[in-house]
Amino acid sequence: MNTTPQGPTNSPSNGDTLPDLADTIADNVADTADGSDAAMPASTDRAIIIGRDGRWVAGWALRFIVVAIALYIASIGLAKVWIGILPILLSILVCTVLWPPVRWLRAHKFPPALAVATVVLSCFAIVGGIFAAMAPTVTSQSKELYDQALAGAHKLQDYIQGPPLNIKAEQVNNAVDELLDKARAQGDAITSGVISSVSTATEVIATGVICLVLTFFFLKDGPKFLPWVRRTTGPTWGYHLTEVLSRTWVTLAGFIRAQAMVSLVDAIFIGIGLLVLKVPLALVLVVLTFFAGFIPIVGAISAGAISVLIALVSNGVTNAIMVLVLIIAVQQLESHILSPILQSKAMDLHPVIVLLSVTVGGGLFKIIGAFLAVPVAATIAVWIRYHGDLVALRAGEKTTDDIELATGDNNDDSGNVLDTIKTKLSAMATKTKKA
Repeated sequence: MNTTPQGPTNSPSNGDTLPDLADTIADNVADTADGSDAAMPASTDRAIIIGRDGRWVAGWALRFIVVAIALYIASIGLAKVWIGILPILLSILVCTVLWPPVRWLRAHKFPPALAVATVVLSCFAIVGGIFAAMAPTVTSQSKELYDQALAGAHKLQDYIQGPPLNIKAEQVNNAVDELLDKARAQGDAITSGVISSVSTATEVIATGVICLVLTFFFLKDGPKFLPWVRRTTGPTWGYHLTEVLSRTWVTLAGFIRAQAMVSLVDAIFIGIGLLVLKVPLALVLVVLTFFAGFIPIVGAISAGAISVLIALVSNGVTNAIMVLVLIIAVQQLESHILSPILQSKAMDLHPVIVLLSVTVGGGLFKIIGAFLAVPVAATIAVWIRYHGDLVALRAGEKTTDDIELATGDNNDDSGNVLDTIKTKLSAMATKTKKA
């Protein structure tokens, strides 16, 4: 009987496995020599790896340069048309506040124009009513404050003339005359400053009027905007823009609500302190603090200065210092703790990003930069986050059910649009998997 094995065996004890292993190694070496990708070499030249890394860095550096140039050109163009862009941005923020009551009126068969006019006039009536209600209090206490201010001026004069200062009235008069002479010498500079202030005030009024007009038309014709975007940009980009713009709208509405909450907390704590310190016109100052809270930097400083001045005139230096400490403490807590936390929750941003956005925006573009910094940062984050959702969808990390869509919250035809967006996203994911 022939006992010779008819085929190779997988047993490790079989001596034929060594020649087979040697043949495999020889074949791999031959394939590598021929340039085949079937097997990797035992080692790779470091220059090749460094070259690949260098090309990767150079590619991203080139992309960064292109993006930086594009942003620079865009900033130049934006500066040229900023006087027209600013009212649009402000009116959009106002619309996020006024749209819910307008939508409710339209749902109850109000014509669009009538619904908008009703809401806008109601807002003016409410604000005007608040200030009208404060007028009697201001009128009744203004004479008392004037008398107290006059008495305080006399006390200050007596203090200056008495020990330990012992400054004579003639010295005070001479100092006042010197200040007047310097003011007259700087007449041209003062005049130009006054003209500049008048010009700035005129621009503010014009911006406010344009913002009011734009707000009316945005609220009246706003529901037509997203359908127009879909018709203009096509079936694919249109539905993506619909979703990302809807998310942006929800985020901006959250910013206004957070800002209102911050102003309300400021007004409540400062109002409690003013009442405890028995400062006159405390309720009036509370209302002023609330509305001033919507104006970054200048609003808080102006409202605080008025409060300190009234405390100084009515209750003396010690009371004024206590009011100043109160206002500084509340505003520091609001600026560095409360505002970043509330705005980060409302707009899904980290408090550090909120704080840095306000700092950078205020440093670059002053008051309006500090006001618009957070909504601009939140808008950029919304767009980046939506792109991240699309990347995760195409990578198979998410499904359409995992992506929370905002379109259904703000469109009259939200049902059909929402279904279409889900269909588009599903098709995108399917196409990517096939590819």
